[in-house]
Amino acid sequence: MLSEQLIVEAALRVLQYHGAAGLSVRRLGVALGADPTALYRYFRGIEDVVLAITDELLRRVVEGWEPTGHWREDMRELGLRLHRVYVEHPQAGVLAASRVTGGAHEIQIIETVLGSLRSAGFPEREAVEVYHAFIDQMLGFAALDAAFEALPAEHQKRDDDRWRDTYAQLPAESHPNIAATSGLLDESMRRSACQSALDLLLDGVAARLDARRP
Repeated sequence: MLSEQLIVEAALRVLQYHGAAGLSVRRLGVALGADPTALYRYFRGIEDVVLAITDELLRRVVEGWEPTGHWREDMRELGLRLHRVYVEHPQAGVLAASRVTGGAHEIQIIETVLGSLRSAGFPEREAVEVYHAFIDQMLGFAALDAAFEALPAEHQKRDDDRWRDTYAQLPAESHPNIAATSGLLDESMRRSACQSALDLLLDGVAARLDARRP
């Protein structure tokens, strides 16, 4: 017996092994051991499957998450959850990061963040601006880091080693700033800047809130 959930789980497996280019109705049918035409009873086509995959990732983001009522802690936890889920499913994460589903879990995220920002003291327009900056930053990092995780291991290693093999070798005479920081660059650029960038964003939001107070 097929179901939307079974099809979405099969699609996640297909993406893991074949990437976005390999996601097709025929391949989903093979993964499910079903006639591919049976999928059309649940989805109109691959586009609808992609939106369902996106909604499934967002479901996993909010699963077990209980907002505390403190805007900064809630936004930080939600942002890191989103990043973690998308990077755990890199092929799906790259595919889903730019999509808008209108589904229940997406609605829950938007409603919760806007509510936190309005309760903190932001008027409607600023709350929307902050939400937009927050969610685009988190989805941007999710897509960037998911794309890196989707690379073959040898490509990941080559890119990481470039900071040591190329940048650490640049002479101070021609590139004084890179030479002075090459060790730090090598250390920092091998990991995601998602968390530090999120904290910088939230610092800016907090400063804007402080400026609003008498």
